[in-house]
Amino acid sequence: MRYSELRELVQDVFGPLGTTLVRDQVLGGLEDRTAEQALADGEEPRRVWRALCDAMDVPEARRWGSVERGRRPGQ
Repeated sequence: MRYSELRELVQDVFGPLGTTLVRDQVLGGLEDRTAEQALADGEEPRRVWRALCDAMDVPEARRWGSVERGRRPGQ
């Protein structure tokens, strides 16, 4: 996953709240860092995305965005 894909998914799945979540939500799955801090520390975007989805209880079916985006799980 690329950083640009992560940004697109954040917007698609969380909408306007996404930017705030990335900046402010402390994630236990990322050693109590925010997604923004973890990315700045060099964490893989895919790991950051999974931790954010886990923390926000995003159902597996929604984790890869809307059907309109044409994404499939694992992409």
